[in-house]
Amino acid sequence: MRRAITLIALFMAPIGVFAAMVAADRAFGAPGRGYGYVVRVDLPDSDTGADLPPVRGPIDASRPLVVIDPGHGGKDPGAINGPLQEKDLVLRLALALRDELLRQGGVRVALTREDDRYLLLPQRPAIARRLKADLFISIHADSTEISSGASGATVYVLSEKGSNEAAERIAARENAADEVNGIRIAETSDTVGSWLVDLTQRKVQAQSEDFGRLIIREGQERLPFRETTLQSAAFAVLKSPDNPSVLFETGYINNDTDAGRLASPEGRQAFAQSVASAIRIYFARQQLPATAAR
Repeated sequence: MRRAITLIALFMAPIGVFAAMVAADRAFGAPGRGYGYVVRVDLPDSDTGADLPPVRGPIDASRPLVVIDPGHGGKDPGAINGPLQEKDLVLRLALALRDELLRQGGVRVALTREDDRYLLLPQRPAIARRLKADLFISIHADSTEISSGASGATVYVLSEKGSNEAAERIAARENAADEVNGIRIAETSDTVGSWLVDLTQRKVQAQSEDFGRLIIREGQERLPFRETTLQSAAFAVLKSPDNPSVLFETGYINNDTDAGRLASPEGRQAFAQSVASAIRIYFARQQLPATAAR
């Protein structure tokens, strides 16, 4: 009898071990039971890295939209001259331009940031693209060695190669990330898609250059320019295929004369009036209703 019980125990032992393994697997190995080993995370779309800012101005969506981008912000102060930081200076300039455009009427305006927040570089043109902006302007203040005596503003458009060594150096400094925004062309062949991208980029580039030259022309009597011709460089913030874009280096923050001008109410007003005038002329040339009644 004892021998029969021993044989039954030896036979049942592996079955018991197997049953224990199955129970343990169901309790701890399967997702949703015990310790789940599978974690699913919903990743945001590449274009949703920042909340869209408010659009101010006329409710009429047919009015052209300008997106103003104050450079830097948050943990990125930009250039510094004592207590004066580029991120604060350019934000005040951007707000002055926004207020001037709203005062004149006929144009809708959005800022990529209206406070001291940090934005990744690709998020800035992405905001303009998601809002379907008609124009994008990124505002900065340059810096250089004090001994160079550099002063005055410079307007840039996108180019893979800088118009000169200084332009390439400035673009390298401003580019916190060199990410080109993706272009989605659905249901087209590679050949047709490449042709459409090239055609769009050529048109946008020509519009950017037109706007950049208008800024220089309209600002000649109000603002000092270091370069009186349009410059170009590979600024990452300008790498949007959809929106005419310029980067405006408004002056040198470590030049006391420039810094004093840009920080003063009079300097901000001169900047705002010059750029606002260029914007309205640009839209008139593009036959967009910026000059219509408010």
